[in-house]
Amino acid sequence: MAPLAGVSVTEADAVTRPLEVEVDNRRHTPHPDVSPCTTGGDAAPRLLASWQRSEHYGLSPEEMRPVFTGSVDTASLLYECGYEVLQGLHRTLANEPVSMMITDSDGLVLYRLCNDASINRSLDRVHLAPGFYFAERNAGTNGLGLALADRAPSLVRADEHYCTDLRGYTCAAVPILDPVTGGLAGSVNLTTWSDSSSELLLALAQATAGNTTALMLARGTGRKVRPTPRGEVFRVYADRSQQHDDAPHLLSPGWRDAVATARTALAQGRVVAVVGEPGAGKTALISLARRQTEPRERVLSARPPAPDDVHAWLMLWSPELDKDSTCVIVSGVDTLPAWAAAELARRFSEVHRKDGGGARCLQPFAMTAEQYSAIPEALSPLIDTVVEVPALRSRPDDILPLADHFARRHRGRAVAFTPAAERALAAYDWPGNIKQLHRVIRDAASRTDVIDTHHLPAEVFTGDGRNLGRVQAFERDEIVRSLTEPGTTVAQAAEQLGMSRATIYRKMAQYGIKVPGRAQHPRS
Repeated sequence: MAPLAGVSVTEADAVTRPLEVEVDNRRHTPHPDVSPCTTGGDAAPRLLASWQRSEHYGLSPEEMRPVFTGSVDTASLLYECGYEVLQGLHRTLANEPVSMMITDSDGLVLYRLCNDASINRSLDRVHLAPGFYFAERNAGTNGLGLALADRAPSLVRADEHYCTDLRGYTCAAVPILDPVTGGLAGSVNLTTWSDSSSELLLALAQATAGNTTALMLARGTGRKVRPTPRGEVFRVYADRSQQHDDAPHLLSPGWRDAVATARTALAQGRVVAVVGEPGAGKTALISLARRQTEPRERVLSARPPAPDDVHAWLMLWSPELDKDSTCVIVSGVDTLPAWAAAELARRFSEVHRKDGGGARCLQPFAMTAEQYSAIPEALSPLIDTVVEVPALRSRPDDILPLADHFARRHRGRAVAFTPAAERALAAYDWPGNIKQLHRVIRDAASRTDVIDTHHLPAEVFTGDGRNLGRVQAFERDEIVRSLTEPGTTVAQAAEQLGMSRATIYRKMAQYGIKVPGRAQHPRS
């Protein structure tokens, strides 16, 4: 069962509903003296890649290096929700020799739950316990380490473990994704003896991870769920593309300098990594930089799909690396499974190599990530130039030119903004950056030729970014809608909403509502 997404769920449902699992009734083939090379199915390439990474980390099969930390964050949302879900699962499996664990995204074991004294003592001896890091670089190939590295459900049995001390166990682990950001939050790990039946183990881990994600969503009230991957492979920007083409001279020096750095590096055949916050325009920056020197070149932007589709995704677009007059951008490489990053590095190295004279091949290639430190280890040695895209809040002079550009591009003609709307747009922090601005302006321009404050969503007038429940969000939106209606005073808005003038001012302060031209406190 995949982690829940796009499903309305209450906290009680997430904790108390029965675990729903899909069981494959086919029994697994026994695994005496198994190595990753002999394991069948889709897991074999992943296991082999994991063993190779373990060797690269300098581990030996006879030695593990689990690192102990003296502190575990028991106040995090992940810990709180994972603890409750594991407690529910434990009531179902109280008499089974299964150890249940929650880890963070770095492989740090946060919590372990099991009633079987013998397996607890055994896991203590190998340091698979709270406070220890059990990522691949610490313990070699293991269930939770593989799940975190590849961001995919993983089952590691007996001799499939890299280190001999772990070969007495079977481990099933599933990554837990943050339901809002889509980022890797941690993992669920279920461990039992290697000679125990493992048919249900992975299914139980998947259900547990799904219920943990659902409870995290329920506790993070009022937050929107991140949409699941749409399966797009690449977008083609031809010479007629209009991405920011009519506005670059209006944008701030920070943006222009970043474009110039990327343009020079790509022209020299250097591998470029563009980093910055989500929605800041990383892919657009690379596309614009390349088209300033090669206006008729194709620009292919390959966006990582769901983990199960990565192999087909690579097979579909990677042949483009060999083609002349094609610039390839791989977006979001920090979300790639470890094996996919290694395969991408191998394929890229085959085409982007030095010629006989030692000069770089001029075939352009670029990648994007939120932070340089998050780029997979297999890809970071290939990078020649790092370009940081400043967040939109760091370049406020770009907001109105971009808003005008997006409105004109959407309507095919000029769209006007009232002074109040311009002040509201310029005053907002835009946590979603250019992507959020584009969405807001597109929606407003679809309704009018003159954008005023009442055409803008409530989020633009709320600056504290707090999480609201549905009732609170509805109340906030209604207050903003009333206050932004042309000619409506605060007193009239209060009357329309059935509250006193003092109450509406208190609500404005509570929700951080700031509407241009409106006093934030009643006059004395």
